[in-house]
Amino acid sequence: MKKLTKLIISKRIVILAILGALVYIASHNYDISLWYIVLFGIGTGFIFGKVFCRWMCPIGFAMELLMGGSAQFGSMYQYHKVGCPIAWVSGFLNKWSLFRIKVNNDTCIKCSKCDKECYISTLEPAKFSLYKPEKLKSGDNYSCSKCLKCVAVCPNGSLTYKV
Repeated sequence: MKKLTKLIISKRIVILAILGALVYIASHNYDISLWYIVLFGIGTGFIFGKVFCRWMCPIGFAMELLMGGSAQFGSMYQYHKVGCPIAWVSGFLNKWSLFRIKVNNDTCIKCSKCDKECYISTLEPAKFSLYKPEKLKSGDNYSCSKCLKCVAVCPNGSLTYKV
């Protein structure tokens, strides 16, 4: 299961391209109302948290292509979501969604690889961490788009994304 999870996360950009294209085609070629897509995005927020932006959104895919692997990607990625109601609601739901990023403190070796990979923890290291109990959890934060790079980089599987 751990290998499958890492494989899926490593192929996230491909999954985003496919699902983003399907969302675009559904809304433009089949006259599916944008309201249905907004409701779908919010519905995924109840279950998975803010996954729509990094796993299904056509605009999210375009932003990732434009921003690429630049060092400023994490902070710049936040700005295009300002006008998106899906990002607002699903970001709010990160704290209460069924699926969440969790740390097993018994097996965590405190290597900090997760925090180095997480754009939330990188932008505000004094405030957020995935494994430090005294800090706010990055995965529950409004801005976390569940790219799950933190889960993929964990060397011993202490970070998981599950119910």
